[in-house]
Amino acid sequence: MDASPAATLSAVWPMGAERTPDGALRVAGHDLRDVAAQYGTPAYLLDEADIRTRARAFKEAFTEAFGAIGTQADVFYAGKAFLCTPMARLLLDEGLSLDVCTGGELAVARKAGFPGDRIGMHGNNKSVAEIEDAITYGVGRLIVDSFEEIERVAHVAAAHGVVQGVMLRVKTGVEAHTHEFIATAHEDQKFGFSLADGQLMDAVGRILEHPDSLRLLGFHSHIGSQIFESEGFAVAAERLINVQLQVAREHGIVLPELDLGGGFGIAYTDRDTPLSAPQMAGQLAQIVQRACDAVGHPVPHISIEPGRAIVGPSGVTLYEVGTVKPVQVRDELTRYYVSVDGGMSDNPRPALYEADYTAQLAGRASEAAPVTARVVGKHCESGDIVVRDVQLPGDVRAGDLLAVPATGAYCRSLSSQYNHVPRPPVIALRDGGSSVWIRRETIGDLLALEGRNERANCPVGLRRGRFGGCEAADGALR
Repeated sequence: MDASPAATLSAVWPMGAERTPDGALRVAGHDLRDVAAQYGTPAYLLDEADIRTRARAFKEAFTEAFGAIGTQADVFYAGKAFLCTPMARLLLDEGLSLDVCTGGELAVARKAGFPGDRIGMHGNNKSVAEIEDAITYGVGRLIVDSFEEIERVAHVAAAHGVVQGVMLRVKTGVEAHTHEFIATAHEDQKFGFSLADGQLMDAVGRILEHPDSLRLLGFHSHIGSQIFESEGFAVAAERLINVQLQVAREHGIVLPELDLGGGFGIAYTDRDTPLSAPQMAGQLAQIVQRACDAVGHPVPHISIEPGRAIVGPSGVTLYEVGTVKPVQVRDELTRYYVSVDGGMSDNPRPALYEADYTAQLAGRASEAAPVTARVVGKHCESGDIVVRDVQLPGDVRAGDLLAVPATGAYCRSLSSQYNHVPRPPVIALRDGGSSVWIRRETIGDLLALEGRNERANCPVGLRRGRFGGCEAADGALR
């Protein structure tokens, strides 16, 4: 196993990752052996400077590329990738806007003091309470996903005397070259209005029936996730520009905005070749300009929604090896099952859609010949796989530290407490220090969610009421 710095300085790892002289991994100036000693394992680690660099790169690249064609571009960070209060504040510092999908994500944004007019809210089934929270907080745009939701938003906005900015999510029919579960613009799925059957223009008409409570900003498209090329965006943009032109002709309204969504891919292994932020910005600007020029439509204000591309490469999950089990798969292949102290509860992506990762020893160098390994977790599932196939040193053993890169996005967000395993902490690393962004869960946290004994928690003579308080026999709350 190559222990030189060059062994880890690839697109898979945070920009500041390197090897120490004795073979340990270092991220943002921190030896991961010291991080493990201080915070324990498993742990999600984030290189804070790396996140800031990537956020800044998207903002600068899209501002420049779309400025060159005479319009503006906003970068909405997709909070579903990873969100907590410190992360929201970092994004605010870097001048990004924020995309949320639920009342919970909106609550985090509010706690962070994120301005409402720089927030967009998604979701295919927003509750009335979530819509009300968004409108009363001043959320700048609600991305509307159904006819029912048009009426809900109009009703709540009218009740508060607000004209709410909305966008219509559109199924453009683009088949993104990605896993079925993260391709989101084909017809047979839950998101958006269809272009194919007149649904979209009906939705436009419904919104225009509520001029005192709804203001249609434009259309939104998200063709999928983990996308490495721009061709799909070209088809989606062309179709959406044509629909905006149709709205202008039929209703005399020039819609000012167009949101092309996100889904920009990252490198999970060295086989992946994502586009850089400047490359993607330049290509999308050319796509939008060509589509507008072709039909004589003004270039709209553009929005994009990167999430994974900003935080994904900045993350590393640190595990400790518990057991190593050689398994004779066939005559010519022995696979080493390397079990770590986490698994599908902290990274369900391999189980959900066969996501690929890689891994390296994080605490030492090794001269041992590599072996074919499968990194697995501690859960009661044969599909509890963290890294399906990776070459690890043949002397990998219990007590070794193992680092899995590119885990900044969707690992903590999708994590669970399966088998009652508490979730790991999120630790932000920076030169000169570190901080706990989300603390480690404990067994006490798990047990605290359970219902409590009524008699043990209410004073003598009172009983537990159906709304959670203590009440007297006559039903009066105490």
